[in-house]
Amino acid sequence: HSSFVLTLFFSNILPNNDLGTLKIHYWHKQYPYCGGVFQSPIDLQTQLLKYDPTMAPIGVWNYNLSGQEQLTLGNNGHAVKLSLPARMYISGLPHRYSAAQLHFHWGSPTLAAGSEHTVNGKRFAAEMHIVHFNSDKYANISVAADKSDGLAVLAVLIEVRMSIRNSCPIIFWADQRVQIPAFNVRSLLPARLDEYYRYDGSLTTPPCYPSVLWTVFRKWKIASPSFISQVLLVIDHLCQY
Repeated sequence: HSSFVLTLFFSNILPNNDLGTLKIHYWHKQYPYCGGVFQSPIDLQTQLLKYDPTMAPIGVWNYNLSGQEQLTLGNNGHAVKLSLPARMYISGLPHRYSAAQLHFHWGSPTLAAGSEHTVNGKRFAAEMHIVHFNSDKYANISVAADKSDGLAVLAVLIEVRMSIRNSCPIIFWADQRVQIPAFNVRSLLPARLDEYYRYDGSLTTPPCYPSVLWTVFRKWKIASPSFISQVLLVIDHLCQY
């Protein structure tokens, strides 16, 4: 059984809204879309899926960012997200979708497996989302967020097979932002981008707009030393504040 430092990293976020105390089962009372038929995440039951040979591999462009560039890491109140430059984009979809941000869903001290999507009922240690907006039609992610064709998210399921500990007691305040060096975001994705699950869904947290074209890669990512080094780099920067 693996323990992973990022359970601490995310469990210590201090929120600026009430999503942390609003139980998921009651979201729909305040946010009606959260009770909709397109609500994500889902359990991907492979025996019910149908192979579609017409679906193209995902193409990722300008994902190899220079270490000379700075990216902004911020807390939006219920998650830590890394802002990405819009020159990063993906192809293979009906529109051009430009990158906006990436974030992770990890476990907690009481729940080791923290992925949002599951496969045949299996929950993974973590899940990464790279969020893109339809830049053919909309000026930015804020405008696109509630549109039916507004967003496209690449989701990577992550397995952790090592124990990593860090002594930094991170407290990441709401609206706090720090700058970190950019890196090759492509290295966070699986080697093969032509094997994935695809469905029309929603944002996984309120307001749960049914605006997301989900691509969940079939091959999960095993957290490698290079992957972990990127994560620890983020932690080191947070420890300086």
